[in-house]
Amino acid sequence: MKFLQDTKRKWKTSWSLKMAGVSVFLLFFPSSLTAQVDTSFIFNQFDASTLELFGNASVQSKAIFLTNQSQYSIGRAFYGHPVSMKDSGSLSSALSFSTSFVFKIINAGSCLSRSGHGLAFIMTPHRSPEGFLPSGYLGLLKNISSMGKASNHLFAVEFDTVKNLEFLDIDDNHVGVDLNDLTSVKSETAGYWNDNSQWRELDLSNGQNIQAWIDYDHPLNELKVTIAEACSNRPEKPLLYLKNISLSDILEEEIYVGFSAATGGLAGEHYVVAWSFTTNGAASFLNLELCDVITHRKSKSSNSRLIAGIAISCILPLLVVAAATLMRWKRNQYRDIIEEWEMEYWPHRFKYKDLHIATKGFGEEELLGSGGFGRVYRGVLATNGLQVAVKCILRETEEGMREFIAEISSLGRLQHRNLVQIRGFCRRIKRLFIVYDYMPSGSLDKMIFGKPKKVFEWIHRYKVLKDVAAGLLYLHEGWEQRVVHRDIKSSNVLLDSELNGKLGDFGLARLYEHNENSHTTRVVGTLGYIAPELIHTGKACPATDVFSFGIFLLEVACGRRPVEPTLQPEQVVMVDWVRELYSAGNLMDAADPNLGGQYDEVEMERVLKLGLLCSNPQPEGRIGMRQALQILEEEAPIPGFSDEFNLEMNAPKSSLNSPSYSTSMSLD
Repeated sequence: MKFLQDTKRKWKTSWSLKMAGVSVFLLFFPSSLTAQVDTSFIFNQFDASTLELFGNASVQSKAIFLTNQSQYSIGRAFYGHPVSMKDSGSLSSALSFSTSFVFKIINAGSCLSRSGHGLAFIMTPHRSPEGFLPSGYLGLLKNISSMGKASNHLFAVEFDTVKNLEFLDIDDNHVGVDLNDLTSVKSETAGYWNDNSQWRELDLSNGQNIQAWIDYDHPLNELKVTIAEACSNRPEKPLLYLKNISLSDILEEEIYVGFSAATGGLAGEHYVVAWSFTTNGAASFLNLELCDVITHRKSKSSNSRLIAGIAISCILPLLVVAAATLMRWKRNQYRDIIEEWEMEYWPHRFKYKDLHIATKGFGEEELLGSGGFGRVYRGVLATNGLQVAVKCILRETEEGMREFIAEISSLGRLQHRNLVQIRGFCRRIKRLFIVYDYMPSGSLDKMIFGKPKKVFEWIHRYKVLKDVAAGLLYLHEGWEQRVVHRDIKSSNVLLDSELNGKLGDFGLARLYEHNENSHTTRVVGTLGYIAPELIHTGKACPATDVFSFGIFLLEVACGRRPVEPTLQPEQVVMVDWVRELYSAGNLMDAADPNLGGQYDEVEMERVLKLGLLCSNPQPEGRIGMRQALQILEEEAPIPGFSDEFNLEMNAPKSSLNSPSYSTSMSLD
């Protein structure tokens, strides 16, 4: 009688379907004329026939293999049937659910400390990743304009291994909860509290098996996310605990549950080893003995003496081998393997040992910055005392390495006061080190964004804008070959001790003869700076650099980044916002409020208008860098601005509406 009261006199029928080692339990709860379907399944091992796989995903060794070590790839894997997530009594209410899974992320193996970009448990109505973006997007959304839209119906728990400032990531090793957005509603550094209430951080990308538990209680509106090393007890305290959270408006009546992973400029392998899921109940316990690469704990036995004897008999030969290996490693630690073709570029080649000494062993105390491109270290060359910046990146093929070194060596011959001087390179297996002059005042973006100790004054900003324009003009017209930079932004503008601006980071630059057209067909660059036509043609040219320069002008004048998802919808995309202000006759409202009105109004208006002109959606509507510099130098007016530009106000929005570009630096 008590059971009937507790269940409100609902009847229940259950049966199990056995297929390919998977148990599926369907529980039916009729209410009035509608039956509620609960879902429960467990995969201690995987079979491709029971899943839906998309993109780069496959099943290997009875585990889901979401991505390999290729760059800019997406893999998705879903349970083979849609899951009902609405209460039959009230289709506006989501069901509670519980899931547990074991995953592992394997670093690509390089000088980079992390792999990219992570994986996520997802609940979504969209199975195919077609049109969705890799890199920091984790294959979850199509573009920046879709961020935060209720129509996404996306719930995700991300296990992110790259810090993406665009999405306000807290670090490069965190767990976050995403609701229709890639800016997590809550995130924490990956780790757990052990039985002694001591915090232990977990490195998500070191290849270890990690178990995760995600529990959503709809009646209590609570969400808990917990992680720990596989084969260990579930921590009592969750890593993430969200109160007053309702998924009723997020989840549709039928959704797909599964996983998504993506790579970008950084690559890595993302696996799901085991998985269980249940609606309106606790997820089934996983049989971790069946998980691959799990270390099984063996109990002591009467054979312990025999085992100890065998182990001791192995010690001496192992010690000899270890000693020989150590000696060989010491001899080879700094040895450079030089291919014959590298001799062509010898004047620009550094010895790895010299760079290792200069950067104090690439120590953390010498780290200047890191991102999707790799890491940058400060160093002092022992041979001449020159201060340098050393960037470490990865090239996957020898052919790609050779092409890249050829261009870097050519770019090393560039000489201009407003370009950061490339001193040379060093190659070590698949790692490539590029050596630049060190800029003591750092990058321009750190002087403008965030909360700098002192506001970067307008007089200095305007001077830097002219410096960058002069450097870019030299690249386009002043050297023996034409150079297209392809990644112009404030973080790639460095300042020397006298605050002179120098355009740097030629990792994406391409050069060709002045009478040639660019043949590049791969879209690279940074979110918010890519010209619209580049998405469709893939061909970088001076006009695409001019577009990026226009965004850079607005960035410096407005004191904000090109894309800021946390602002009001009409302000998220900077260039569209400034266009609207111009159309409404309020252009000067775009000026950086941190300047407190302390700027030359004529210069500010000139920069804002020039920024809009250079970032014209139509390439034929842009001017060249020579004319842009003349305008900044007050040697020429902005040509027919009010008449011509108004014609463009109804042009398509910026390139952010296209899904086909990279959010971080890549090399091709």
